[in-house]
Amino acid sequence: MSKTPQPETETLAETENYLVWKAEEPDGETTYHLELNNLTVHFFQEEWEEFQELIRALE
Repeated sequence: MSKTPQPETETLAETENYLVWKAEEPDGETTYHLELNNLTVHFFQEEWEEFQELIRALE
């Protein structure tokens, strides 16, 4: 039985109620995850970059 490769994860930012982390997937894709209480939003690299632009526009 072979083991399925697991993604390497890294926490990017964290507060009491929110968490942002990324995963380097075994297939080479980087995914980003935004946890807001009981809601998690998943982004691929291009989507994450666009989301960051959106957040910067709020400033």
